[in-house]
Amino acid sequence: MSTPAVRDPGLQPERTRLAWRRTTLSCTVVAVLAARAALHRSGGAAGVLALAACCLLWIGFLALAHHRLRALVPARPAPLEARWALGAVCCAAGLAVAAGVLVASPA
Repeated sequence: MSTPAVRDPGLQPERTRLAWRRTTLSCTVVAVLAARAALHRSGGAAGVLALAACCLLWIGFLALAHHRLRALVPARPAPLEARWALGAVCCAAGLAVAAGVLVASPA
């Protein structure tokens, strides 16, 4: 009987962890800049809604990133499920759109 080969993931989990942290930092910067734009401009109801969307999407992305970072703790992490990946993409894209609305809104 032969024993199955043990896969050595090397530094891949650490690189993935760092990539998630960089992306989370980028989303945080976008959310802060969107909040700054909303507070310095009087965008009315649209500005308030865009700011609320930015905050909710940022919190959603933080939750997804936290889930993924916790999944990377074992020596052999499980692959990212499609629903989590789709959620992360939707949060990041929605955050970019909402922040774009705030930045592009007339002063």
